[in-house]
Amino acid sequence: MEKHHIILVNIGVKLTQLRKKSGHHSYESFALENNLSRMQYWRIEKGKTNLTIKSLSKILDIHKMTIEEFFKKDAF
Repeated sequence: MEKHHIILVNIGVKLTQLRKKSGHHSYESFALENNLSRMQYWRIEKGKTNLTIKSLSKILDIHKMTIEEFFKKDAF
């Protein structure tokens, strides 16, 4: 697996964990409640799209988390 793809998958895994920790068991309900495209959000969680910093920042704002906190090794 390509290095960049692994990074996207790992980010997606962390976002999935954040979503579930916040009580949203479905990516669809999370996306709808937060005015995000369901398909785009699914692609982000699965590591299937090149995520922009702007998109990541928007999602982390929903979770009241900074980019720095997200990328801390012990963030969870």
